[in-house]
Amino acid sequence: MNRLVGILFALVLMYTCPAWGQESIDYAQSEAVAAVAAEVPEHAEPMTEAQEAIAEAEPLVEEQELNVKEVVLGHITDSYEWHICTVGEHHVTIPLLVIVRSQSGEWHCFSSSHLHAGHEYEGFRIADEGEYAGKIVEQTAEGEVVRPIDLSITKTVAGLFVNCAVLLLIVLGVARRYRNDQPDAKAKGGLAGVLEMVIDSVMEGIIIPCVGPNYRKFAPYLLTAFFFIFVNNLMGLIPIFPAGANVTGNISVTLVLAMATFFAVNVFGTRDYWKEIFWPEVPTWLKVPIPIMPAIEFIGLFTKPFSLMIRLFANILAGHAIILILTCIVFATAKMGAAVNGAMSAVSVVLSIFMNCLEVLVAFLQAFVFTMLSAVFIGAAQHSEEHEHETKQIENNINN
Repeated sequence: MNRLVGILFALVLMYTCPAWGQESIDYAQSEAVAAVAAEVPEHAEPMTEAQEAIAEAEPLVEEQELNVKEVVLGHITDSYEWHICTVGEHHVTIPLLVIVRSQSGEWHCFSSSHLHAGHEYEGFRIADEGEYAGKIVEQTAEGEVVRPIDLSITKTVAGLFVNCAVLLLIVLGVARRYRNDQPDAKAKGGLAGVLEMVIDSVMEGIIIPCVGPNYRKFAPYLLTAFFFIFVNNLMGLIPIFPAGANVTGNISVTLVLAMATFFAVNVFGTRDYWKEIFWPEVPTWLKVPIPIMPAIEFIGLFTKPFSLMIRLFANILAGHAIILILTCIVFATAKMGAAVNGAMSAVSVVLSIFMNCLEVLVAFLQAFVFTMLSAVFIGAAQHSEEHEHETKQIENNINN
């Protein structure tokens, strides 16, 4: 419920902030027109002078206007270039690799800089409106705009490479410190000690109790999913290159993670698991002649990974959007006067700091929740009477 309220609040601010800015622009424009009209000589044509003043003032107003919606969507959506910063009027960006297959069957590989500012290259361009807005399209001989097969290295893909490299450096660096240790070696300190503590916590608090005796088979995947999500969540909160990519806020990434859990649950499910789906222990009239319960259980096969996908995607996306909107308030209120802008800037800074601290906690919680639910689903697919008995023995050994 709290996240839903946060999303609604973000959407309201997303659409109201540009309206506030537009009101101030209209007011400033009317004041400029009035001032020019007062200075016009009696023999001059007032309308002509006023129109010239408006024509000179409008470009300045448009340059200073902040489109909050565009700023927010520009960060949370994928792109074919990586924007780093803006120096004056110059945008510092890194062009990424475009790999597309045209309708004729030919593959094209080139830099995204060729498509900058709406330019067309080798028959391809980035659509600025319509169904494929922000995506690479091409125009057929019949004049139809279509999407080619697109395997480009986008900002999300580049962010994945960077974050995976960071994760590998951390894990392999810590593993090297443990490589030649004896069983009675002292506990490590620093990053290695923190990582060991987190791994023990995830193993003993989530994987072993939820999965049961077969936990060793699934522990590598569950630990990988936990640290992959956690590192990507943290890197997304750092606004400095090469961090800042909204990886886990991209539904394609969370879809792949959810499908991995779906695969682990259903491929390694036991006979008892499948029996509970297609012939559950409920009154017969709920199974024949109309298979009510089997149909519900079968639908549940797909709703579980769907909930994993949406939960992670929505929480990370909402957090990024709220932080950006709070930051944009400073600039959206710049034309409302020093008093209003100062007060709103103070509120924006305080709330932004609070939201960033909260998002660090959310980054861990979302990794924890995804791993826990995946372990629960996998453990349910391993369910049997022997499974319950062995699980209790393992838990007793851990507690002792």
